[in-house]
Formats: sequence, structure tokens, C-alpha cells
Amino acid sequence: MLKIVKASIAIAVTSIVVTTPAQADVAEALQNICTIVKADDKDELRKKMKRVQSDYRLKLQDYYAGISCGGNSLIRTAMLNDAVETGTLMVKKMPKSDLSSPEQDGKTVVTWASENGLTSSPIVAVLNDRI
Repeated sequence: MLKIVKASIAIAVTSIVVTTPAQADVAEALQNICTIVKADDKDELRKKMKRVQSDYRLKLQDYYAGISCGGNSLIRTAMLNDAVETGTLMVKKMPKSDLSSPEQDGKTVVTWASENGLTSSPIVAVLNDRI
């Protein structure tokens, strides 16, 4: 019985030690993603997404909700900055179910866009076609 307890503790400690640096590395890898989106640099965003996917096996949908650019999600930030190329890329890379689900403030991207007068944005057009 004592061996099982010791083994469980060893496994728990090892998993904590291994997991913590990986999370810090992912955060570091995604550090300037807001700047890339605001600058509408589609090529750099694509490189960043590929790098995170190959290094950490994470797709955009896995880290999208955890990133906030001045209180807005990545797609909302693209709309506010007229970053059509990066916004369109993210809309195409996200699953339809995630695009139509409410974000942290309880509003979908389309609802938020209409409340903020951004319904004429090309990103909203792509979003509506995708949903």
C-alpha cells in the first residue's frame, strides 16, 4: 500500500514539473500575436500558428479563448483594426461551432460586431458565410 502512495506522489510531482514549463513556453511563443493581428500580417500569423502547432500540438481553437488583446478576442481585434487578412484567416481556421458560440462577455462575434457598428466589415461577411 505504501508503494502505491509513493508512486502516486512521484507521478503527480513529475507531471506538475513537466507541465508548468510547457505552459510558460506556449505563452512566450504567443506573446506578440496581438501585434501581428493588429498589423494585419497574414504571413507572420500563419508562421506563428504553424510554429505553435508543430512545437506544442495546439491549434488556433485551443488557445484562442485564452488570448485577450486589450480586452478583445483576436477576431474582434482584427475587426477593430481593419485587419482583414488576419481576421479572415482566423475565421477560416476556427471551427464553425466556436465562431457561433459566445465569447467571454457572453456575446458572439457577430452580435458584438453589430453592437459596435462593424457589420460592414469584410471579416463579418466571411464570418456570416462560414456560420
